[in-house]
Parts: sequence; structure tokens; C-alpha cells
Amino acid sequence: MRLGDQRRSKNYEERSGGGGGGGGGLPVRMGGLGVGGIIVVVLIMLFAPAPVKNFVIGMLGGAPGAVEQSAPDRVGEASSEEGVFLQQVLGSTEDVWSAIFVQGGMAAYGVPAGTDYPETTLVNFDGSVGTSCGGATSAIGPFYCPADARVYIDTQFFDELSRRFGAPGDFAQAYVISHEVGHHIQNILGLTEKVSRAAGGGAGADGPQVRLELQADCFAGVWGRIAGDQTDAQGMRRLEPGDLEEAMAAANAIGDDTLQRQARGKVVPDSFTHGSSEQRMRWFRRGYDSADPGMCDTFAARTL
Repeated sequence: MRLGDQRRSKNYEERSGGGGGGGGGLPVRMGGLGVGGIIVVVLIMLFAPAPVKNFVIGMLGGAPGAVEQSAPDRVGEASSEEGVFLQQVLGSTEDVWSAIFVQGGMAAYGVPAGTDYPETTLVNFDGSVGTSCGGATSAIGPFYCPADARVYIDTQFFDELSRRFGAPGDFAQAYVISHEVGHHIQNILGLTEKVSRAAGGGAGADGPQVRLELQADCFAGVWGRIAGDQTDAQGMRRLEPGDLEEAMAAANAIGDDTLQRQARGKVVPDSFTHGSSEQRMRWFRRGYDSADPGMCDTFAARTL
């Protein structure tokens, strides 16, 4: 993806390791893409007793923790090439979603034209981090915390996504970030809170949690199409040949069925939290092909 002249977002922080907390047990996971975290959750959902399952579902749905946030070491400016990339992708999402909100593109969700888009902050952390949703480590991958409206990521996740799951490329990485921004949009719309209150926790192949995740994939597709159709200073389309395939490969790699099969050799749809690989690819492509967030209403869809 051609981002060389893309505006860098100032809604960016860097935090060193050691800021996490939350005591023993699982780190909090807020509807993100993290490979390690999903596998852990899959195993618990498959084999744990009901009270433990309900606790994990509650965390996935957005229950805030009591862990103090870690302080940023750096604000507004990146200290590495990876950080610059994060700022550029976040800046692109801000540009795209600000235009969509102002132009009435969120009317299907009751948002009138002329509404300003409330931006999120992206936190680039190293190893562990304290958030308003609890303590987290790099093992759970990127995530969004509704309680402080921030996206959290340790860029080492991109190495795992490439090496272990065969989904390399800058647009695959951008898809990950834009998916988490999609969760921010859901938080703005009040959908995150509704899912967190869902009866039975909302898990399952057709449940509210899966619908939330697939909608975030679709929102990521909307961003990818609009941002990709833009041109850089040289008049070149930002989306390069092979970029779309990179995003689809990432969506395929992190489907619940794929991860469950890798973890235990079998698939249990009743424990899905993010959707199958086929669903994740299809809903991303739905957003990409339509460039219309109104086409991403997974909660109104009869089938996923």
C-alpha cells in the first residue's frame, strides 16, 4: 500500500513494557484479532465449565477492569518505522471515517449527516500494557478497549501473522489496524455495550459476539476500498497489486474454525467468537466491494 505521503495521525502513543497488570489468569481481550489470545479463548470455551466460560465471554464483551493505565513514554510522534506505519494507517482511517460520518454515510445506524467522527488513539506497546479494560500482554495480539476508546498493538504480532500464519504484507497489517478501528466505531454506535449485555454472553456461530467481529471486518473492508482508491502525490492508486489478497489471507488465517483446527484438530461452532475463515473473508469483501458501511449491518443479517 502506497502510504509514503499519507498524513500521520497525532493520536498515537508509545508505551514500554511492564505496564500491564491485572493479577493472574487470562489477560483481558476486547474483540480483537490476536492469534495467541484467540487460541487460548478457544481452548477455554471448548473445555472449561460454564462459570469460567461466562467470565471469558464477559471479558470479550467489554467489561472494564480495575487496572490502572500505564503512562505513555512518547505521544504524537513515532520512534521507529513500524510506528510511522501505524500513524499513517491510523491517519488514513481518520480521513476516511471523518468523511463518511460528515457526508451521512452512517445514516443506516442513526447517525445524521454533519456528525463529527470521534477519533480513537492507537497505543504501540512493548510486551505488556495497563489499560482501562485490564492488563494485557503481547500474546493476545491487537485489541480495542471500549473503556478508554483506544486501540492497542504490539507490532511483534505482525511477525507472527506473517511467519506462523502465512499472511505477510503491509495491507494485511493495515487490515488488522482497521478492524480494531471498526470496533471503535461500534463503540461509538453503542453496539459494543449491547453485545456485552447479550443473554448467555453472546458466543456461538450465529451469536452477537461473532456478528460484532464480522461487522468490524466489513468496516475494515469499507476503509480498504475508499483508502485504496485514493491516489498519492504521484497520482498512483494507494492500493497496489496483491494488497487485497494480503488482507484476504489474513482474514482466512484468523477464522475461528482455522484456529480451532490448529489447536485441537476439530471445529466447535458453538464456541465461535469471531466467525469462520470464510465468513471473515466474505464480510471484509462485502465492505470492500460496496464501500458502504450501511452494507455491514451483521445484526440485521438473517445468515452470516
